[in-house]
Amino acid sequence: MPRFSLVIPVLDEAQEIESTLRALASWRAAGDEIVLVDGGSRDATVELARPHVTRVIAAPRGRARQMNAGARESTGECLIFLHADTRLPTGARDALRGLLATRDAPWGRFDVRLSGRHPLLRVVECLMNWRSRLSGIATGDQAMFVSRSRFEAVGGFPDQPLMEDIELSARLRRHTLPCCLRLQVITSSRRWEVQGVIRTILRMWLLRLRYFFGADPAVLARAYAAKPARE
Repeated sequence: MPRFSLVIPVLDEAQEIESTLRALASWRAAGDEIVLVDGGSRDATVELARPHVTRVIAAPRGRARQMNAGARESTGECLIFLHADTRLPTGARDALRGLLATRDAPWGRFDVRLSGRHPLLRVVECLMNWRSRLSGIATGDQAMFVSRSRFEAVGGFPDQPLMEDIELSARLRRHTLPCCLRLQVITSSRRWEVQGVIRTILRMWLLRLRYFFGADPAVLARAYAAKPARE
């Protein structure tokens, strides 16, 4: 049985997927499995990915559904949910092996560093990491990991189109606090660069505030997908 299963949900990620998967070659060489879960890509994502992964599966579109499908099809002791535009740091595997050796059914995330050079991005990533430590909430772009037993005990990701990572964190936190690793994953900053750093921060904070006060995730998903109005 593999020690780790890396589950990567994708949708039209041909531009990024090969570089993401090449960076995971050492995990695969060590016997871990890489499960790519495609939500109906219309580009060459699957064809480009196939030589670099253990298996490719198809699932209904939506990160929660895709990641649950990947978890069901995988066999590793620990699940790592990795976005297609996120890179795991050197030493990540050893750090997780240490957690599995010393903690009972751990879960958690890595610190995040955004790929761009804009000075405000350094502020954004710092706030993301501290918010996560203070709240006990992990988000998908921080490369969430969870032992299989813990993941199955809480029922996996909720079947909702947005904030699935926040809801899973809330379920897991009822059992134990997350392990917040200081090793940094590198996550693409394209969203902030395209939409504007301050605008994106305010937009995401508003969406999370609405979710906290009970807004329907489907309504929030439509708001998230809508192109921000130009000034």
